[in-house]
Amino acid sequence: MADASTSNSPSPGFTEKLKSWLSWSWTYLWVLWFVMLLFLVYVLRSPLKVQENLATASVFLNTLTPKFYVALTGTSSLISGLILIFEWWYFRKYGTSFIEQVSVSHLRPLLGGVENSSSSGMFSSVNGDAEPRPSVSECKVWRNPLNLFRGAEYSRYTWVTGKEPLTYYDMNLSAQDHQTFFTCDTEQLKPEDAVMQKAWRERNPQARIKAAYQAIELNHECATAYVLLAEEEATTITEAERLFRQALRSAGKDTNALVYIRRRLAMCARKLGRIKEAVKMMRDLMKEFPLLGMLNIHENLLEALLELQAYADVQAVLAKYDDISLPKSATICYTSALLKARAVSDRFSPEAASRRGLSTAEMNAVEAIHRAVEFNPHVPKYLLEMKSLILPPEHILKRGDSEAVAYAFFHLQHWKRVEGALNLLHCTWEGTFRMIPYPLEKGHLFYPYPGCTESADRELLPAFHEVSVYPKKELPFFILFTAGLCSFTAMLAMLTHQFPELMGVFAKAFFSTLFAPLNFFMDKMESFMPSSFWHQLTRI
Repeated sequence: MADASTSNSPSPGFTEKLKSWLSWSWTYLWVLWFVMLLFLVYVLRSPLKVQENLATASVFLNTLTPKFYVALTGTSSLISGLILIFEWWYFRKYGTSFIEQVSVSHLRPLLGGVENSSSSGMFSSVNGDAEPRPSVSECKVWRNPLNLFRGAEYSRYTWVTGKEPLTYYDMNLSAQDHQTFFTCDTEQLKPEDAVMQKAWRERNPQARIKAAYQAIELNHECATAYVLLAEEEATTITEAERLFRQALRSAGKDTNALVYIRRRLAMCARKLGRIKEAVKMMRDLMKEFPLLGMLNIHENLLEALLELQAYADVQAVLAKYDDISLPKSATICYTSALLKARAVSDRFSPEAASRRGLSTAEMNAVEAIHRAVEFNPHVPKYLLEMKSLILPPEHILKRGDSEAVAYAFFHLQHWKRVEGALNLLHCTWEGTFRMIPYPLEKGHLFYPYPGCTESADRELLPAFHEVSVYPKKELPFFILFTAGLCSFTAMLAMLTHQFPELMGVFAKAFFSTLFAPLNFFMDKMESFMPSSFWHQLTRI
């Protein structure tokens, strides 16, 4: 039956071959098509009355006043200016040209164009072999391991500056995280839990705080209500710590709540200067819950150990988590680079290195910096204070500007503490880009740089922050073209208005020169072919 149905179906072979031949001929023989079209117009010039129409058009154009040309060029300049403004807005918002996107999406398939291999998800690995690019994690948004407290830190920034440091998209992700992390079994849902589930979804901070107090009225041992108050109502870290301790006493055996609360208590201790206590709490938490590695508690531990300048302990943590099989982060890569830079940075001199060459230790430090910069190229400008820092978001995109902001906000002080580390970074970080000339297509030590980071970072970072873009995008051709067309037509309108007679003479001379090759070609064709031959063709 299958064979019969197949044999009865129309064969697309001839149609496909014809379409492919037309596409190939249009792609590679377009000059021949153009010449054939001109030849056909020339042959049919008598039936089409080409010469009479041209003469009529010439008479009509000669009767036009200079005001018409002023209006024509002025309108052209206005239209091209409007197109330029739209193209520029579209490029700033979406990172591509609208005309180019429409051309690629709709016109290219009609002309037989084929999409780039990169769009199908195949990329070159470090060894040069084509392999599928991991699309699951390249643009996945992660919870910031060192995210600040809304009430005690983010809100204070808003009170002082009047700016909102968090976007609605970022806060919505946090609401989803809390709702998922603290959700109980629906069959055993208590009244206070139902109130808290609604509280996490509230957009207004005051409504969330009010709902938390309602949950406490229903049950004085509602741990998640104290968590919300510690995060959002407490205006100091000390007050937040007190509320978290109350939440810890009420958490019972809820593993998710215990891990979250103990981690935030450790962060409170770190912010209040009790760093050794914070380190102990983080180590205990990682020992009791080793399977919760996706929470990235080790990044909190690394930052606290760097504050203690316990570099041997930092190296021990890196030895465990800087593994080829584990996902990387800016904290892992740049902390590893900092430790290797620390061994040589105090006596590093670019002049001396250029004379004698790099030692083995210096080479290792430079390679570690290149590795870190390839993973996240946005970080060095923040560490070198070439770009101003803002408060980090609650969620980050790995290898993106949001991760760079979060890393530099907490680790800039550690780089400054190591003598010469920033000088070594300044001298060597730009050398990374020579090893990856086409970062979107092929990486050196990592997969190609994901092309979705800019759009995701714009959702995570506030509007007043200038998002770092890598690699830098050049202005599309159509923006430059419309800008030139707008300027040129505006100049013509102005010159025609000021010097109408001179511009008229110039226009006639220009068009006569433009059509001179065509007239020469037609005269040659007339002299080459007998008139009877053309007469017979026109009769046909």
